[in-house]
Amino acid sequence: MAGKMEDFIIFTGNSNPSLAKKICDYLNVPLGRAKVGRFSDGEIRIEVDENVRSKDVFLVQSTCSPVNDNLVELLLMIDAFKRSSASRITAVIPYYGYARQDKKVAPRVPIGAKLVADLLTVAGANRIITMDLHAVQIQGFFNIPVDNLFAAPVTLDYIKANFKNNLVIVSPDAGGAERARAFAKRLNADLAVIDKRREAPNKAKAMAVIGDVAEKTAIILDDMVDTSGTLTEAADAIAKNGAKEIHACCSHPVLSGPAIDRIMKSTLKSVVVTDTIPLNSKAKACNKIKVLSIAQLVGEAIIRSYKGDSVNSLFV
Repeated sequence: MAGKMEDFIIFTGNSNPSLAKKICDYLNVPLGRAKVGRFSDGEIRIEVDENVRSKDVFLVQSTCSPVNDNLVELLLMIDAFKRSSASRITAVIPYYGYARQDKKVAPRVPIGAKLVADLLTVAGANRIITMDLHAVQIQGFFNIPVDNLFAAPVTLDYIKANFKNNLVIVSPDAGGAERARAFAKRLNADLAVIDKRREAPNKAKAMAVIGDVAEKTAIILDDMVDTSGTLTEAADAIAKNGAKEIHACCSHPVLSGPAIDRIMKSTLKSVVVTDTIPLNSKAKACNKIKVLSIAQLVGEAIIRSYKGDSVNSLFV
């Protein structure tokens, strides 16, 4: 063991305090005290209210909406811990924003995922713990260790408990086929893929269904649901191919713009998400959305990282 349990502290910003509290409850440790507020002009103000000198600090902060505010909170808190002589600073980022900007898709565009990686490193992060990165190669954008966890154990348990027979796991695009295939193998289910053409950012047109979904319970699997365009187009395509029921499982409930309205009007019976991002009030009121907690999974990653144990068994 790398020291006494009191030698590590978990802090959080304003992005997802409920998840941070659940993680602390699982580990039976108090949440670190810090003031994360604003000056009158909107500038972010940070003040850490306890001693972190020579301690292992874990900072839980998703870079979800408002994305830029939460990102700057994260950077400023890391800087505060660094200047307070923390022994090691681990940024626990359940949802890594800007991950969709992982390559140049057109001339003269930024690679936002790489820029954020540089910002976190320069701010003083020594390690990153994140979950279901939109593109796994983002780990290579960092020159510090990155543990990319997967919500699969939590999601698989839910599917096994609630859906028994005649399942087909559906990837909403070719890029997610590997993830869907892994789920299908573990569930002894069939596999299908949607041939999708994206016409513009946040706009998707689902085309053909590759695979047999007729008279089956279809579960669409994706890493995130943003405006729900991809999801609902996929559900429509599956319905037209004769599926008996259609559900969806996604790790990150971004749920921006018309997402909830689209889900409510769609053929989807349920959308299962995790608490990497807190639901907004409209999403909370949607009876189709079911939230699973990843607090225990992240808590295990934190304690194993602190003790110097392997987190390999968490990469299901």
